[in-house]
Amino acid sequence: MKKSDFIGVVLMLGLALSGCISTTTGTPAPEADEADAAELNYQLGARYYQNQKYDLARDRLMLATELDPKMARAYTTLGMTYEAIGNLRLATESYERAVKVAPRDFDVQNAYAVFLCRQRDYEGAKMHFAKAAEHPENDNAEQTLTNAGLCMAQKPDNAEAERFYRAALERRATYGEALLQLCLLKYQQQDYMSARAFLQRFMSANKTSAGVLYLAAEIEGKLGNDKGRAEYVNQLLRDYPDSPEARKAIGNG
Repeated sequence: MKKSDFIGVVLMLGLALSGCISTTTGTPAPEADEADAAELNYQLGARYYQNQKYDLARDRLMLATELDPKMARAYTTLGMTYEAIGNLRLATESYERAVKVAPRDFDVQNAYAVFLCRQRDYEGAKMHFAKAAEHPENDNAEQTLTNAGLCMAQKPDNAEAERFYRAALERRATYGEALLQLCLLKYQQQDYMSARAFLQRFMSANKTSAGVLYLAAEIEGKLGNDKGRAEYVNQLLRDYPDSPEARKAIGNG
C-alpha cells in the first residue's frame, strides 16, 4: 500500500488538537456587574470565533479580558483567534497570559500545548500536555495523552509517541484513538503482529469503519494470512460497499 493511501485509511485526531473552549476560569471573580459583562462578551466572542468572524471575536474577547483580567478562557480563545488570523506573536502572548492567570486549569494547559505543537515547539508542548494530563480533575486524560502522542509523532519521536499512547491506555484500556494510533505506529514500523494485536483490541471495544476494515485486511495480507484478509475485505464490501476503501480493495484484488 502506498504511503498516501495508508495515511488516508483512518481519520486521525489531526491535532484535533483543535483546542476546546473551557467553561471554568479557576480564578476569583471580579465585581458582579463587571463579571456579568465579561461573561457576556466572552460568550459572544467565543460564538464569533466558532463562526469564523475573527475580527468580531477579537474585539469581544479583548473587552472580556479588560473587564476580567483573570478570565483565562477568554485569553485562550483570544489566542485561538489570533492564531486563526495569523498573528502568532499576539497568539503566543494570549496563551501565555492564560497560563499565567490559571496555571492549574488543565483546559488552559491543553490548549497551550496544542498551540505549541502546531508551532513545532515539541518540548514545550510535551511539558504542558503532561501538566494537563496529570491534573486530578481531568476526566479525559486519555485524550490529552493521545494528543501528546500525536504531537510527538509529528516531531517525529516514535518512542515518546508510543509512551504517551500507552499511558493513555493505562487511564482507559479501551480508548479507541490510542489503540488505533498504536496500531498505525506498529504498522509503519512493519511490526505487523503488534499492529494486529492493537487493532483487534480496538475492534473488540469500538465501532469499526471502512478505514479500520481496510487496515485490518492490509495487516492480514502483510502477515500472509490470505483467508483473514479475504474475510475483512468481504466485510468491507458488505458493510461499506460505496466507500473509497471498498474501491481500493477491489482494485487491489
